[in-house]
Amino acid sequence: MSSPSLTWAEFEQVDLRVGTILEARPLEGARKPAYQLLIDFGPELGQKKSSAQITRHYTPETLLGRQVLAVVNFPPKQIGKFMSEVLVTGFADAEGHIVLATVAGPVPNGSRMI
Repeated sequence: MSSPSLTWAEFEQVDLRVGTILEARPLEGARKPAYQLLIDFGPELGQKKSSAQITRHYTPETLLGRQVLAVVNFPPKQIGKFMSEVLVTGFADAEGHIVLATVAGPVPNGSRMI
């Protein structure tokens, strides 16, 4: 199954940035187990909040200091009492549990995927 084609201009509209997780804790009241994250995207974007259903492979302690890729230009999304400001990206493993998309080495917070 192939995906629909995008133009380069359409792809450039997705603002995918690297940020470092500063805080991670269980998201209270979530229907499915999730964490609320505070992520530093550097001086241009600052700190943003996100929720992520990544409890199968990660604990809050293993998330601290980890760099992740996130889409930062989606509109905020209300999740229960929590407002998620960015979409952290990942891939489903063979059982459908999310594994975070990360970078191969350290890069400055706020770096944009090019």
